Amino acid sequence: MKKVGYLGPKGTFTEMAAKAVFPNAEGHQYKTIPSSIDGVINEEVDIAVVPLENAIEGSVNLTMDYLLHNVHLPIIGEVIVPIRQHLLGLQKNSGDLEAVRKVYSHPHAIAQCHNFLREQFPHAEIEYTNSTGEAARYIMEHPNELSVAIGNELAAEEYGLQILKHNIHDFENNHTRFIIVSNNTVLTKDHSPLYTKHKTTLMITLPSDYSGALHQVLSAFSWRKLNLSKIESRPTKTGLGNYFFVIDVDHGMDDILIPGVIAELEALQCSVRVLGSYPCYSINMNIIAK
Repeated sequence: MKKVGYLGPKGTFTEMAAKAVFPNAEGHQYKTIPSSIDGVINEEVDIAVVPLENAIEGSVNLTMDYLLHNVHLPIIGEVIVPIRQHLLGLQKNSGDLEAVRKVYSHPHAIAQCHNFLREQFPHAEIEYTNSTGEAARYIMEHPNELSVAIGNELAAEEYGLQILKHNIHDFENNHTRFIIVSNNTVLTKDHSPLYTKHKTTLMITLPSDYSGALHQVLSAFSWRKLNLSKIESRPTKTGLGNYFFVIDVDHGMDDILIPGVIAELEALQCSVRVLGSYPCYSINMNIIAK
């Protein structure tokens, strides 16, 4: 049986993503995103599922930087999860939300519900936690506090909380992209009925003092008619103004097109690292709820 690591405790969106793609795997919870990834490095788990990007808040920089600067684990898959944030609390607080003094959740969840919190709890203190699951567990463990959490249905069920208000996120199209990393597992489109497409992710460092280098990089993809679904610049951490680019290509690794791009970029004196070529999955709330 495969062992899958994810950000815990129980009731996180990362657990939802892991269970959707690996329903029969043995789950292992970690306190942080880096420790989830380290679980693979240390051979505690076979696979780790970690958040990479949210449609509202953008990239999860902690995940991105840890993969780019600290470890060399290949991305073997991606799963897109619809995010529904709910206000969670104890039954006794359901009729008097004006008495709430604190709101607990992960920073991204708080940011996704900014307008709701500003209107409903203008005077409440915001307390950040490592995950939405941890926030829900805190509410359960501190029944005497006038507090609520932001989290999902799974967390409400796991910790015996009530959903006091449904869908409190500010934007409807709220999705999070999770990536799957592993040293010894290969996923294919046949692995899951949730398969949508294949993708390749490259890390490209431009040569210094090279006028028009980025234009030439993009041209290498353009004339081959390769669609780029994301281009993001990240600091190299070697000084201000020094960046590399992380590029998602809507095409799996093949024998001609992607190798041709890499060869052309290296001829331009660019440094190219393949972060992964992998299947992408997309799930819906009906699947998650099973």
